Order: sequence, then structure tokens, then C-alpha cells
Amino acid sequence: MSDLVSDELLAPLDALGPGGGSWDVFGRRLRVTNLDKVLFPGRDGEPPITKRELLAYTARVAPTVVPYLTGRALNLHRYPDGAGAKGFWHKELPAHAPDWLARWDNPEAGPGETRTYLVVDEPAALVWAANFGGLEWHPWTSPTAAPHEPSYALIDLDPGVSTRWDDVLTLARLHRTAFEHLGVAARAKVTGRRGIQIWVPIETGPGFDETRAWVEALSRTVGAVLPDLVSWKWQRSDRGGRARLDYTQNAINKTLVAPYSPRPSAGAPVSAPIEWDELDDPTLRPDGFTIRTILPRLAERGDLFHDVLDHPQKLPPLT
Repeated sequence: MSDLVSDELLAPLDALGPGGGSWDVFGRRLRVTNLDKVLFPGRDGEPPITKRELLAYTARVAPTVVPYLTGRALNLHRYPDGAGAKGFWHKELPAHAPDWLARWDNPEAGPGETRTYLVVDEPAALVWAANFGGLEWHPWTSPTAAPHEPSYALIDLDPGVSTRWDDVLTLARLHRTAFEHLGVAARAKVTGRRGIQIWVPIETGPGFDETRAWVEALSRTVGAVLPDLVSWKWQRSDRGGRARLDYTQNAINKTLVAPYSPRPSAGAPVSAPIEWDELDDPTLRPDGFTIRTILPRLAERGDLFHDVLDHPQKLPPLT
């Protein structure tokens, strides 16, 4: 079962007026604002999603999400005017942030680069980030204690404009077969947009160069099975509409969206962990789970991504 919080935690939020106010949540007092502001358009005839609903979702899911964020710098994709407006990346923790928020000063930051990052080490910090307009949560692959040593190898199945969902599923199933053959533990999630991402937990030690080379070798082996589906060109415009198996995300400060993070689209879809056998489910869709539907699934099935947190392993040779 998951760590979803009770309705009692949300009662004070429900009682606040549209303008907001103080909310005591997870032992922290937050000033929340503009609670009736629409952040996501509705989908399939449903009403739009307000900031109040986003904060309620974030509070419910935060205990499940925090283990993926703890001890890591967090890049926020902010949409303070909602998903219907243009968003922007926000990495520097603002000066007005509460003192209780954990943070990390990057000792390698150069002039003009982000110096101080938010570190979400407790559920209230994630609620603060959502109230700040952070609709997407992107933790670093490496911890602040060892920023050049990733905890995961990342595989991003990035569809092109001509890539069908069935093609993405085919590529994901090929990766599933490869992991079964190699005896490697990995977990998949739909992105909440069009693709699928796979996280491979690894033990501390290898650097990004080694991890990226391993993922590239694996993905090129998979891509060779169906070369007509895959392009290795860097520029999207050069790919002929084909998918990219993007091993380049395995680099410092390159991130993939966290599990259960919302995405800035109608209905507030989320990046949702799946079981490997769900790749064979004809009803599976990359944006099929939303902040309104993922919570019952999480309560019933638990956190399907949890294996990446406690399964460190050596990446086996691919030759």
C-alpha cells in the first residue's frame, strides 16, 4: 500500500477562501495563494483543475514522491500562470523561500549559473514547490553528496512526430526483453505526454560517462532490431519524424520528470509508473493517468516504481 495522507490533512486547505491563507501541513506553515486559479484546462468534459486541487494532490502524493527527491537538487518547471501559458525552468531557490527548506549550494557553479538549489527532503517542501508554480518536478539523477555519480541509468523513449504509440510500446517491449536477458532490474513509467521512460537503479561508483556509454550501447542494440523506427540524429528536425532513444540524458544536471509529477497539459496527466506487463495492455496510454485517477491506483497497487530506490546493482557488460 502507498503512503497517501488522510482527508484530515486537507481539511484546512478546503476551508480557506479563494485568496488563500495559512495552511499547516506536515508540521510546516505555508502561505498559499490564488486557490481558485485554474492551472490546467479540463479534459473529456471534466471541469478544469485549480491550484487548490493541485495542492491537495501534491500533499496526498508527497510522501510517496519524496524518496525520489531526497538528497537531490531539484529543477522546477514553473507555470505560475497555468499550463495554458508558457512555462520556464526555475532552478535557483528564491531569496524569499522559507528558511526551513533544505537547499544545496553547488560548489562548481560558475558565474551566471544556478548556485543554490531546492532539495525536497520532506513532504511540505514539495507542497511549497507546487504553490510556487512548480507543476513539474525534475530531480537530478545524482545526489548532492556525489553529484558526478548517478544513482540511475536513464532510458528515454522519445517519440517523433511520425511515431505511433504502438511503436513506442514495441521499443519498450524490446527493452523489457533486454533487461530480462541481462538480469537487470528496471522500472518503466509512461511520461504523461507521448513517451515512456525507464530508470535502471545502479550502485554508487560509475560516473556519467560510463553510465551514458552503457545506455547508448543498450539502446543501439535495441534500435538495430527495428531501424526504421529510430533515428540517432541530435536535432529533432533531422530525425524524419522517427523516435530517439535518448541516452544523452545521462549527464550531470540533465533530468527526467519524477514519478507522479504532473505534466502541463489538459486534465493534469502525470508521469505514472507501470508494471512491465502493462506494456501489453491495449488500454494503456502515455497520458492516461491524471492527478484525479492516479491516487486510487496508487492506493490499490502501491508504488510500482519503488524498486529503483532499494535495488542498487552493477551494470553488466553488453558484449
